Amino acid sequence: MFIVSFPYSVLEGGYWALVSMVVVAWVCCYTGKILIDCLYEDDVVTEPRTDDDGRSRGERVQRRVRGSYVEIAAAVWGSTVGGRVVFLAQLIELLMTCILYVLLCGELMVGVFPSSPLDLTAWILISGGVLLPCALLRSLRHVAWLSFWCTVAHMIVNGVIIVYCFTRVFDWHWRAVQLRVDIWTFPISFGMVIFSYTSQIFLPSMEGNMDDRSHFDTMLDWTHLAAAVFKVLFSYIGFLTFGDNTQEVITNNLPNQALKTVVNLCLVAKALLSYPLPYFAAVELFEAAMFRGRPETILPSCYDPSPGGSLRWWAVVLRLAVVVLTILMAIFVPHFAILMGLIGSFTGNMLSLVWPAYFHLRIKGTSVGVVRRAVDVFIVLFGLICSGIGIYYSAHALVWAYQGREPRPFQTP
Repeated sequence: MFIVSFPYSVLEGGYWALVSMVVVAWVCCYTGKILIDCLYEDDVVTEPRTDDDGRSRGERVQRRVRGSYVEIAAAVWGSTVGGRVVFLAQLIELLMTCILYVLLCGELMVGVFPSSPLDLTAWILISGGVLLPCALLRSLRHVAWLSFWCTVAHMIVNGVIIVYCFTRVFDWHWRAVQLRVDIWTFPISFGMVIFSYTSQIFLPSMEGNMDDRSHFDTMLDWTHLAAAVFKVLFSYIGFLTFGDNTQEVITNNLPNQALKTVVNLCLVAKALLSYPLPYFAAVELFEAAMFRGRPETILPSCYDPSPGGSLRWWAVVLRLAVVVLTILMAIFVPHFAILMGLIGSFTGNMLSLVWPAYFHLRIKGTSVGVVRRAVDVFIVLFGLICSGIGIYYSAHALVWAYQGREPRPFQTP
């Protein structure tokens, strides 16, 4: 969804932003693999096997002993600390994604109706009102259908934008892409890139549900390669078309108001249809941690014990409160690209880079070899440095934006 802001990341980071899209794709692909490796432990066959698997005495096989990111953290930090830390990081990541969807809806609607008396806050409230029925979602099947249609809408939008950019090929701003780096803006761009590749929280479940888990690494290679290629091409072509005038959401650069209206409305529909997935995942995390009933949790279950188990009225109120919270946060932090960079620098770095490599070092130890350990250590240090720099400069840019000064590259802060 957030690829519509990637041409803006090229404005922020120049050619280095494009390089980062490839590098981060490779690193996240690697950390995804080692995270899944942490789910398994080597097991030695002690008895001769007579079935069809052909295993013999003394053969080493891998056995899946963990089922989630939280269980991996619990194996390293203990069930109390590890589970809570990763739980909070996942919850923040999912809720921030919901906030970005609501904020994106508001910014797109401002682009659709620039002369309307309604401002960004009003459009955010209207978009949030449409999302209130998400509180009643109970089935992942319904969420999956919504996600399917949002994917269709987004493919149409991407196609329209790319076709328009190629109609302007003779006016492309080849010299606008910078080789130098502005320390005040590049960390924001890098955080945006990391945020776009954050999928590690879903990988254990995905791998566990594959018919043939031996193809997981191949699947991860091809999907990250495809994502990197498309992001680089889309970002580069989009920025060449609009140059230094590239806006945070590239569809707002379309000069034809009719075309901009159609594309932005499709994107609004896409954003609204995308919201239920991270919202549903966040609510399920919250309910599983706090609302399963005794003796598992102190708080009661959100569902009636009767057949069918309908949601209790107070559970619906709590779910509505989560929607309202995301709406309020979108109103209070109305800077889409900067917020995405800040989130990527914090939870994105931890979930995608630092923790997978650190957990791999702790769980696998010396069994992975010197080179793999050296790569893991490098990724941990690289992630921590990027996280610190990204949080500092993204927070600074957010303060700067609140003062009415948009953080553009190569300006004096």
